[in-house]
Amino acid sequence: MSADRLAPLAVAAAALRPLAASLALLAALAAPQAFAAANIVVNFTNTGTVGYNDPTPATPVGGNPGTTLGEQRRIATQHAANLWAATLTSDATIRINAQFTAQACTETGATLGSAGPIGNFRNFPEAPFQDTWYPSALRNKLAGNEAQPGAAQLQINFNVNLGTPGCLSASPWYFGIDNNPPPGAINLVVVLLHEFGHGLGFTVGPTNGQTGARNSGSPSIWERFMVDNQTGLSWFQMTTNAERAASAIGINRLVWAGTNVTNAVPSVLRQGIATATITGPAVRSPLTVNVGEASFGPAITAAGVTAEVAPVVDQPDGTGLACTPLSAFNARAVQGKIALVDRGVCNFIVKTANLQAAGAVGMLVVDNVASLLPPNVGGVNPAANIISASVRQVDGNFIKEQLKRRSRTSTGVFVTLALTGTQYAGADALGRIKLFTPNPFQGGSSVSHFDVTAFRHQLMEPAINGDLTQSVLPPQDLTFRLFQDIGW
Repeated sequence: MSADRLAPLAVAAAALRPLAASLALLAALAAPQAFAAANIVVNFTNTGTVGYNDPTPATPVGGNPGTTLGEQRRIATQHAANLWAATLTSDATIRINAQFTAQACTETGATLGSAGPIGNFRNFPEAPFQDTWYPSALRNKLAGNEAQPGAAQLQINFNVNLGTPGCLSASPWYFGIDNNPPPGAINLVVVLLHEFGHGLGFTVGPTNGQTGARNSGSPSIWERFMVDNQTGLSWFQMTTNAERAASAIGINRLVWAGTNVTNAVPSVLRQGIATATITGPAVRSPLTVNVGEASFGPAITAAGVTAEVAPVVDQPDGTGLACTPLSAFNARAVQGKIALVDRGVCNFIVKTANLQAAGAVGMLVVDNVASLLPPNVGGVNPAANIISASVRQVDGNFIKEQLKRRSRTSTGVFVTLALTGTQYAGADALGRIKLFTPNPFQGGSSVSHFDVTAFRHQLMEPAINGDLTQSVLPPQDLTFRLFQDIGW
């Protein structure tokens, strides 16, 4: 993970996938939300004095009254479990094994957590579809009993080292339950809700997302609801592993076609795609490109913001990272302008703060790798008051070429950041939300998440965003609508 992305959420290696074989099958699983009630029991499985048992003194924070790290972690986890319990309906107890363990981590990137179902079941009498794999918690909900009485159906793990030297030291866990983390901190409750979601069934499951191979030849329930826009087929309808594997790395190809989610898209996702329109003396006609949006600062609007672009140059190779307070030269250059900076080394929050202090009115980040889509500008910064966005490397290089023709007093290059069109952000032309299908395939992330182009940002994207709430329902979120599609 690059330095600027705020810790992607690693998820279960085993996932699930469904798609409808026909509109009739989709409709069969569609159901309005009922008054919810479920009993969720969390088993804290750390032993010794680590993780959930850590006796290190802690000051109560954000509505969490715990006085040790372990106690605060348990309270935050139970809070997230209660939120899911108030949303789901199940006569069978949902049991979760939870622990804090060492996860992959560096000073510039980390795995926050991982989760997945413990077991999948098929051909039980109450299954809506036979010869189809269901995650264990969903199987128990549909059957009204526990397939394995007393056994856990979910396993979740969280990074015990987060916020310590060598592991995103500037981004510790926030254990408050008020959804108000300070800048730079990572909201544990939101991460918990995300990981619980995977364990409950937001995952492509026994079907291998990368190869398309099915476990024992049976599809997962997810396969009935994932439709490939290029072929028009659901994964359930595809007859070969190769077809599914190609779909899993097809940018903008794979969408969720469940009725409950699609009907809720207009109430959750914003209309209009975020774009940058580039003009200048050497630009023959205005060039409009898609941009990645920021989870902090002013939102991009239909009215748009237009300003001259000025590059930040603070490295010997000509790149401008803006990871330290700007020099007098750079500060004069960007004052009143949209600053063009390169991605890397430090996070987006640091770059924004330095540019804002220098008087820039906006930040446009150039990706540091070739990609088909611009990256999201993630992070939490309530103090940000300048607009921020990102562009692909190829688009950023185009702007840089135009800026080489600048005079001493003006660059002559202008950018308008605005929303264009009426398509829902993160959905296809038919209003179906996209699934995350980067190329190359990203194990633990691909297919088992909503796409990062969704806006507003969704809980079940592969990276945490600062604008998430503690809701899994419209108008904030589509997660529970997807659960309704698969049978919850």
